[in-house]
Amino acid sequence: MSSILEKITKPNDIRKLQPEEYPVLAEEIRQFLIEHVSQTGGHLASNLGVVELTIALHLLLDFPKDKVIWDVGHQCYVHKILTGRAGQFDTLRQLGGLGGFPKRAESNTDLLDTGHSSNSISAACGLVKARELSDGKEKIVAVIGDGALTGGLAFEGLNNAGQLKSNLLIVLNDNKMSISENVGGMARYLGKIRTGKKYNDLKWDVSKALEKIPGIGKGLVKKIRKSKDLLKQLVIPGMLFEEMNITYIGPIDGHNIAQLYEAFHSASRKEGAVLVHVLTKKGKGYECAEHNPSRFHGVDAFDIETGKSLKGKAQPTYTEVFSTAMVELGTTYRNLTAITAAMPLGTGLSLFQEKFPRRCFDVGIAEEHAVSFAAGLAVGGYHPVVAIYSTFLQRAYDQILHDVCLNRLPVTFAIDRAGIVGSDGPTHQGIYDLSFLSHIPGLLVMAPKNGAELKQMLEFSINYPGPSAIRYPRGAAYDGLTEYAAPIEAGKAEWLTTEEATAARVVLLAVGSMVQVAWEAAESLRQRGIAVEVVNVRFVAPVDEQLLARLSEYSLVVTLEENVVRGGFGEQVSDYLLRQRTKAEFLNISLPDAFIEQGTQAELREKYGLDIPGVIVKIEEVCKAKGIC
Repeated sequence: MSSILEKITKPNDIRKLQPEEYPVLAEEIRQFLIEHVSQTGGHLASNLGVVELTIALHLLLDFPKDKVIWDVGHQCYVHKILTGRAGQFDTLRQLGGLGGFPKRAESNTDLLDTGHSSNSISAACGLVKARELSDGKEKIVAVIGDGALTGGLAFEGLNNAGQLKSNLLIVLNDNKMSISENVGGMARYLGKIRTGKKYNDLKWDVSKALEKIPGIGKGLVKKIRKSKDLLKQLVIPGMLFEEMNITYIGPIDGHNIAQLYEAFHSASRKEGAVLVHVLTKKGKGYECAEHNPSRFHGVDAFDIETGKSLKGKAQPTYTEVFSTAMVELGTTYRNLTAITAAMPLGTGLSLFQEKFPRRCFDVGIAEEHAVSFAAGLAVGGYHPVVAIYSTFLQRAYDQILHDVCLNRLPVTFAIDRAGIVGSDGPTHQGIYDLSFLSHIPGLLVMAPKNGAELKQMLEFSINYPGPSAIRYPRGAAYDGLTEYAAPIEAGKAEWLTTEEATAARVVLLAVGSMVQVAWEAAESLRQRGIAVEVVNVRFVAPVDEQLLARLSEYSLVVTLEENVVRGGFGEQVSDYLLRQRTKAEFLNISLPDAFIEQGTQAELREKYGLDIPGVIVKIEEVCKAKGIC
């Protein structure tokens, strides 16, 4: 650790430095981030872009009295360093280590555990009102990116912020990116501001000139201000923020600490909400990240010199299987369209976008809009595939139920990163989708056992006349059990084995990624004298009625899924067995109703007993306890 950075051991230590040390500190922080993230993985480009911005805020704010909300939280690493957590960066995003997002349990300078976008302004408005009710004096800051500003919640927050009487500082970190390049009207609007004249300098010059007019100058300036500064509308098209009663300052060079501090200090002294528009470069200071900020948004461990991942090339991921299948199906089905919420690369739709640009739509960070937009496409005669990570699909629950399923529209939800995701931690684990989707009337909810079945299910869904969802995990696509490829039928499971009838038999009902685990666990259990059958559930909604009717034949029924217990597949089976008063023992192997911490997928599956040894132990315990073996 370099000499100046060594001086930062707790919040507010930065305020003891001399101004000439600030640029050196910025460079040291960049090198520190590159060195550590290259070993642990994490969100690199976004943090490299906000080094000076974060330094300026820490020079302004007195922690923990003053408050800052980091929208999404991708860019919080610099804040963690400046609040004394640099020594923990060797454990970044690891089980039991430093979180990759703001984390209240780590520090009282982290206000919210965040991981989803567009919420900072709303939360900050709440903090402002709490301050007013308590007659407080603390400064409150919301830092939001231009990508997050495309989210509808951000506009709801801005609408409310315009009514505030006391100060709220909104820092708009504008790097022209979310994860991929920004799209839409807000991106174009900010582009006009970036390339236009310096509004604040011009306003200041004009005001000073008018005030010098003898007798009428000051009155004229006052009238112009009272008339909502019509002059502003001649300088910057629209003046959206000012028209919402939010004072606008900028654009400011986001890599000039002195200018940033001056702007933040001035803005924090004004009444009401003030938005400071800051221009930054995502990935600044590391050439590989500057040239390819999307790839270095979230990275695995990499070689600093080349920027290449240290993981090496593995077998195709489920995302890559989906990507290839979409391009193939797009050629066959001319009515097939695709929708992404600012993640064409992450969801695998970038190839479809390249091949069929008129049929692929990036709506920005706006999952709710993406689903309602899909409903409109479906009404118009097209079949949209909405590709969204499981964790982000949570945000569009109402639109799924109300706009798509209530209207029985042919829309496919491709739910990537379902189940345990890993190092991004509790905000990103995709472990709730089976619970919040499977009870919606008319929605088919599917999970493939391998990559080949994902392709099957995708084509099936495109031909299905109603809404459907396919959930698949992060990581390499399982390439086993390809000899089992029965045609997909709505609501029908796939039996993978048929054992001879015995006095004590066990049946494993496995969902998606757990089929491989069940299959390999069954092999081991058979070697130990336990007769086992394995079923690929395929459909979590509707559940196969014929499958349920056969469960009374078994001594032990086991369900396996990467989903929380409450509302999952296992609860549906348990409810059936209870209603039918079936004598079979029941074991639900799933995740607890909890927020699952960060760690590798393998570590977390082992911890919660979802790996092969864990499944075997749980089944043997029940068999021995109930005399089934």
